[in-house]
Amino acid sequence: MKWLPLTAILLFLVACSASTPQTSLYEQIGGSVGAEKLVDAFIKQIGNDDVILPYFRESNVRHFREGFITHLCDTLDGPCDYEGDSMVQIHTGMAISESDFNRVVDLLINAMNEVGIAHSVQNQVLARLAPMRSEVIKL
Repeated sequence: MKWLPLTAILLFLVACSASTPQTSLYEQIGGSVGAEKLVDAFIKQIGNDDVILPYFRESNVRHFREGFITHLCDTLDGPCDYEGDSMVQIHTGMAISESDFNRVVDLLINAMNEVGIAHSVQNQVLARLAPMRSEVIKL
């Protein structure tokens, strides 16, 4: 009988945690405002990188910005549905090396640090994007 109050408390805590809606990763980066800030910081990082910038010389920055914001929103469980070109379509023919791919990841991490995204959230963002690696590196 003396375990009954403890059992009731544990059941209450489990019930409360089960009914609490989980915050999406998109919300954890700040929703649409956060995604825009992140992408803007990322574009700035790219613009200041002599190794990566040449990959973007022919890119329409506005188109890239809008597409990446929507892609992040979709990938991070936001309310968006990315309907743009696939990663394979975008990156085929660019001959992106593994080293340059890793450098872009570093630039994204720098951008996430710049806008104040927590490291634990950064790891989750990178984990969502990592499966696309094989669709980007085309030697």
